[in-house]
Amino acid sequence: MLVLVYLLSSDFANLKGDRFSSQSCMFCPNVDSRSDRVWLSSCSVLKAFLRPVDLAQFVDKNLYTLDLLLIGLVLMGVTLGSGWITRLPISYALIYLVVGIALSPYGLNLVRVRPDAEFLERLTEIVVLVSLFSCGLKMNRPLNLWAWRSTIRLIGLLMPLTIFAVAAIGHYFLKFDWGEAILLGAILAPTDPVLASEVQLFDTEDRDELRFGLTSEGGLNDALAFPFVYFGIHWLENDQWQTWFPKWVGVDLIWAIAAGLVMGIVVPQAIVWVDRRLQRIRPVDTLMEEFIALSIVLITYAVTELVYGYGFMAVFVAGIVTQRSYHNPDKQLAQLEFTERIEKLLEVATILLLGSLLRVEPIARFGVEGLFIAGILLFVIRPVSTMLCTWGENTHIVRRLLFGWFGVRGVGSLYYLFYAFGNGLGDETGEAIAWITFITIVVSVVLHGVTSTPIMNWYEKHLETRRQKLANSDYIRP
Repeated sequence: MLVLVYLLSSDFANLKGDRFSSQSCMFCPNVDSRSDRVWLSSCSVLKAFLRPVDLAQFVDKNLYTLDLLLIGLVLMGVTLGSGWITRLPISYALIYLVVGIALSPYGLNLVRVRPDAEFLERLTEIVVLVSLFSCGLKMNRPLNLWAWRSTIRLIGLLMPLTIFAVAAIGHYFLKFDWGEAILLGAILAPTDPVLASEVQLFDTEDRDELRFGLTSEGGLNDALAFPFVYFGIHWLENDQWQTWFPKWVGVDLIWAIAAGLVMGIVVPQAIVWVDRRLQRIRPVDTLMEEFIALSIVLITYAVTELVYGYGFMAVFVAGIVTQRSYHNPDKQLAQLEFTERIEKLLEVATILLLGSLLRVEPIARFGVEGLFIAGILLFVIRPVSTMLCTWGENTHIVRRLLFGWFGVRGVGSLYYLFYAFGNGLGDETGEAIAWITFITIVVSVVLHGVTSTPIMNWYEKHLETRRQKLANSDYIRP
């Protein structure tokens, strides 16, 4: 289409009336007849195709259009190839990352944007919000301590252990101040609710303990890491922690969590109540009905932030409340499918952008520190801390090991990083923390993207084998 538009607007437009001449084409000495004119036009078009083109100038002129074309091709490729991709040892996030690198200046040089921290913060914020609400919609257990026992251990014990272990390494090995080290730990501690979809609950009928634990952990620790992020930011502003510690406990720890919990219950219930009343009077357009889920996300988050609560926590709780408030299973399923589609689309944009932002020079500069932190976090801190935190719990050793491995890092860490840049993080240490975070996320995307499918396939076969053994033992038992 671009070629046709180009031809019609340039050379081909000049091939009219008196413009034809015997000198126009060496193959057309006589142009008196209509057939000769057609032949002459064809020759001129052929010359236009064969004429040398300045590729760099063409790309610069049509950069936006080419970006749209390639994004469309990526979406078409992963959609039509999803039947094969789900069977391969790769994740969608890994594909998007590779494509993003291929579109960077080290590849085709088609993605040249260098967005600032504020734009990246807002983009990752929206991605995490939609994903948290989706996680909340999948929660299918009663709200009691026993049903959420694995989540309580992963959030109440594992996350603080991870934060302080990474902070200790950052302080003693990388020579960061304690405030910067704790901030690094808070950025890297949350597991990601966006990129970990392959190991999370599929729907509300999925009762698996491993999937439930990973889904609920991803939904809650993206909110509950915030107090530690604020702790690190306060330390950057004033290293005399005694002066602001009481305020941090009262506001950033107690009030913000309580406000997030309350707003996550009250706001969605109010919206659902209004929705039900209006539906009785005049049903809404079926094409617009699923947008109520998106409105719950935005309103809950905004109202919670206005009262200085944790909006991430409120949105996750809102997903749980919404799922229980609508008694129509078709509506519950429609909302879950709608939010998951938005999440997948936003995931494409975020990971493509991350891949295009990677640069060789800073990776080489901070590569040793980044690989060291990524390696010790994924292979030592997460697995060891998980085994300690689940000690004594009636959980099979296989689940405990998989809890330790599937600590996926991704968009949540990106959000906290960009949030910290907007609130005082900077200079050389800020750059070091940024590239350590990028490297850790890339390592996580590659490792977990390659291993998630074969490991989860093995896990499902393991569960089926155990069920068959239990069934056989029950049948034989007198």
